[in-house]
Amino acid sequence: MTHELFKGLADPIRLRIAILLLGQELCVCDLMEVLKVPQSTVSRHMARMKTSGLVTDRRSGKWVYYRLADTPLVAELRQSLQRHLASESPYRQELATLKKYLATRKCT
Repeated sequence: MTHELFKGLADPIRLRIAILLLGQELCVCDLMEVLKVPQSTVSRHMARMKTSGLVTDRRSGKWVYYRLADTPLVAELRQSLQRHLASESPYRQELATLKKYLATRKCT
């Protein structure tokens, strides 16, 4: 099933989402705001990432929050993404945008 996990990262938007999820769990509205893509696009990618075992979710009221899965392989991927990509463009800018956005988040 390892190949499925990597399929979960195979799309540029899914890679961007994974990097945004490095430090916290986020809902679809958070990802829409930072990535500037429609809800349907984010939801489709989140479904693929969940199917691949890359993310898990939890429901809180009407919101679904996603986080990177708590597995040994995902933990290694998390470290690699943090070390090698989080400080590169466009990921660095998106993480900064996310930090600003979360300070005023409306969907909590």
